[in-house]
Amino acid sequence: MPLNILIVGAGVCGPALATLLQYADPQHKITVVERASSLRVAGQQLDVKAQGLPILKKMGLHENIKPLLVAETGMQFVDAKGKSLAEFGVTGDGKRNYSLSTDREIMRSDLVNMLYEESLKRWKEINDSTRPNEIGGNLKYEFDKSITELSQDDDGVDVKFSSGDTGRYDLVVGADGQGSRTRRLAWGAEASAAAFHSLGLHTAYFSIPRAEGEGGMAKWFNAPESRSILIRNGDRPMTQVYLFARKNAELFRQAYKEPLAKQKQAFRQVFSGAGWEADRFLEAMESCDDFYAHEVGQIKIDPLYKGRVVLVGDAGYCPAPFTGMGTTLSLIGAYVLAGEMARHKNNIGSALKAYSEVVRPPVDEYQRLPPATISAMFPSSKFGVWLLQNTAWALATLKIDQLIHKVLPAENSDGRWPIPDYPELNLPVS
Repeated sequence: MPLNILIVGAGVCGPALATLLQYADPQHKITVVERASSLRVAGQQLDVKAQGLPILKKMGLHENIKPLLVAETGMQFVDAKGKSLAEFGVTGDGKRNYSLSTDREIMRSDLVNMLYEESLKRWKEINDSTRPNEIGGNLKYEFDKSITELSQDDDGVDVKFSSGDTGRYDLVVGADGQGSRTRRLAWGAEASAAAFHSLGLHTAYFSIPRAEGEGGMAKWFNAPESRSILIRNGDRPMTQVYLFARKNAELFRQAYKEPLAKQKQAFRQVFSGAGWEADRFLEAMESCDDFYAHEVGQIKIDPLYKGRVVLVGDAGYCPAPFTGMGTTLSLIGAYVLAGEMARHKNNIGSALKAYSEVVRPPVDEYQRLPPATISAMFPSSKFGVWLLQNTAWALATLKIDQLIHKVLPAENSDGRWPIPDYPELNLPVS
């Protein structure tokens, strides 16, 4: 039997899952709700690698992504005066490592829009190839809408929305990110909060007009008091600014409860006078329209479903930005969930149990951070900053990073979690 499915969130996961479910069964009725008033095209740079690439290939999208890639040429470590201390090139050839910069960088907006358009294209293909009286499925996106209540029984889930209307669904999928409201409503506020494991880091992202000389290489600057600034833009007209801080946790946590102006004020307070071009970035931050700040952490919850509510992507297993695997895990989750639904003939209980078990190995692998990663990247003292900068200089000057890349296995080599084969999905590429 085809299902009536609600997907909460139209980021990377939601549209990818909607597309995969349509391939599996064009009779599914799929509704994707997004709390933003339109597709959220803001956001920073992502990289698609490891299993994410062959999954896109299976969906027939591997070639689509190539013209969207950001032409970033590597990363520089700079000092307080902007002087380059070390330069690292782009890592390619599918090497398995925690890269500073890869050849698979893409703007979040471009990836989300591509997946969104693909889901609508697939629905149009279904409509065009099916006689009107035989069309049982549907795909629709509803923006400026969120869920406010969930209640479920053995046969379905009753949902109340911010618009005041209600609906009943066979399955509800939470694809609504690290702060998932779906997780909070289904698991309860206490269990949802306990699933968040802080890495002790706070970050803000925003874009500002590109200045002369910016472009090509990303730049990383460390300041004492565990503060760091990253900028990157490649060949794009805007410069992405990332502010990272390990101290002042209570200041930031309180600010997150306030309007954006208060959040910006908190980051200005911490980063003012940090060095390099911090003050220029802070001044431009005041007028940016895509500011976003949050506490960095990982989401750990097991199993990934409760009754007929299931979590995918960051909502269930956010790995944190420093792993570089968030986008890949989102694609893995969407692919495996759709695959298990198809394999188990839409037997929801069996499919969700299998999904939770099958994705656990890659989730555990990609959530694993090398010891002391955060403290090493964000040193507190002037000596710690000096040590990090000189370590980067030695790695770059002696080309140790290139030697490591040569001996590391490729991403598709033995030892990496193999992508399950789901012929039941009927994807364009087997």
